[in-house]
Amino acid sequence: MSENTEHVEFQIELPDEVETGVPADFASLWHTPTSFVIDFVATKGPAQVEEDEDGSPVQVIQAKVVSRIRIPPEQVFELAKALTQQLSMWEKENGRSASGH
Repeated sequence: MSENTEHVEFQIELPDEVETGVPADFASLWHTPTSFVIDFVATKGPAQVEEDEDGSPVQVIQAKVVSRIRIPPEQVFELAKALTQQLSMWEKENGRSASGH
């Protein structure tokens, strides 16, 4: 009897301490030669008006990375596909576009 190495089944456990998730206001994406990194960021308060080097006013928002996720490059395609599918379902369920158009 030959083994089927094409089929992989993950049994994923969700620890109680992460079940509720972490609120984030936006995500920043960057990469290294071996991984893609997604930093989920939460703002710490409202924007403050400060001056830049030229003395021009600029809004500064203090923020903090609340979670950093590293995935292999091969997984990025699956993540992009899953995000697109979930966004499409969300738009159908809510009757609107996430982009606001």
